[in-house]
Amino acid sequence: MSDFEQFLALLRAPSPAAAPALRDVFDAALPAFVARAPGRLDVMGGIADYSGSLVLELPTAEATLVAVQASDDERLRIVSLSDDGGPARSAAFPMAEIAALSVAGYAEARAYFRRDPSTAWTAYVAGTLVVLAREFGLALPHGVRILAWSRVPEAKGVSSSAALEVAAMLAVAGLLGRSMEGVELARLCQMTENHVVGAPCGIMDQITSALGRADHLLALRCQPADVQAFVGLPAGVAVWGIDSGIRHAVSGSDYTSVRTGAFMGYRILAHRAGLRLAPSDSPDAVQLIDPRWHGYLANLTPEEFASEFAPHLPDRLRGAEFLQRYGATTDRVTRVEPDRVYAVRQPTAHPIHENARVRRFAELLGQPASEAVMCQMGELMFASHVSYTACGLGSEGTDRLVERVREAGPAAGLFGAKITGGGSGGTVAVLGRSTAGPAVLDLARRYADEARRGGYVFCGSSPGACAFGVKRIELLGKKWTT
Repeated sequence: MSDFEQFLALLRAPSPAAAPALRDVFDAALPAFVARAPGRLDVMGGIADYSGSLVLELPTAEATLVAVQASDDERLRIVSLSDDGGPARSAAFPMAEIAALSVAGYAEARAYFRRDPSTAWTAYVAGTLVVLAREFGLALPHGVRILAWSRVPEAKGVSSSAALEVAAMLAVAGLLGRSMEGVELARLCQMTENHVVGAPCGIMDQITSALGRADHLLALRCQPADVQAFVGLPAGVAVWGIDSGIRHAVSGSDYTSVRTGAFMGYRILAHRAGLRLAPSDSPDAVQLIDPRWHGYLANLTPEEFASEFAPHLPDRLRGAEFLQRYGATTDRVTRVEPDRVYAVRQPTAHPIHENARVRRFAELLGQPASEAVMCQMGELMFASHVSYTACGLGSEGTDRLVERVREAGPAAGLFGAKITGGGSGGTVAVLGRSTAGPAVLDLARRYADEARRGGYVFCGSSPGACAFGVKRIELLGKKWTT
């Protein structure tokens, strides 16, 4: 039974465990709109997305499903069920306040959902209504009921947040009669996370969740969202993810400080290159006239960076000194804190070298998967992991998993591994022969036994939200339509 069929069964005949949480959520006489969005496994690219790198992303088999229904009770009610047996979460807000936030602005919306830490999670869902209403001038219903059922494990570095945003926004758009294309959907979901939730993510997660193809790597050039290709894995090659058991958060200080350091580095490089300032419409960010790199660090070559700029970048720099000399960065979703000391050189170097690694990895994907080619791809993944660690985004658990993969090596059919997404915990992506599944499962089991945490293995893939579409379902019957 597919996850969609299980979700329909849950809606129409809740299990005893789910029934209390679902009581009175939906009116069985009215239709509901359902969308499905997968998580993603970051194979190569990761945090270089916000610097314009090429990234290679695989949609996961695990997905989030969201059902939306209009109501007349003048409330926004949100219920969230997880697939791990944890308790259901629920919250309700006056619909008039949600509509008012779409007029007041994103800063006000962010503050509104942060008032109560116990319901801050609702910003990922309710924020989609705010963004749709604000960006398109859409009138919201008198009331809305939303049920989210996530099979994407949270805090594992596989974009559970993007899956929730994409599924929620697509289902809400279906309710409002608004059709949405994939890149537009992803862009608005990124706005939800950046401006309503307040997490400074790039766009690769939302794009993969929206547009990914099963068993294909999405090749995305993040400038800002140029989908270049869907690359099938070579015959006999597979990718897995192993959870380290260490919680990951894009909103965490490590990820944010590394991103900020990268944008500080770009601003310093631009100043040294003589790029001129342009008028900016933001008091917290500068705008540059940049015909050389078009605003993205990834457009520097490693050779250009090493010869012209690396020797002149500080290893670390206090925020106050940077602000005094350069005013601000070009990043609209992070701010340089005066009292904080930032690593600059390595966060700046990482996307430049990562973009080169990803491009080489993509070239190798087009070649027959000989052992020599697989070894080269694996070494690129290992080098990416080392660079993450140098940025300060490693962790003891992910380092251990990567080292275990290296130790097992080609003899076990395993060739490479790296930390995924925002780093600082989460999941490790593993490259190997398709016959190496038992070796991956054994490695994950032994890690979990020793570390007493983690060990979940992500295996397989599924289509993105746009391929699934929006289903209109009748809760009393057996019908559903696309």
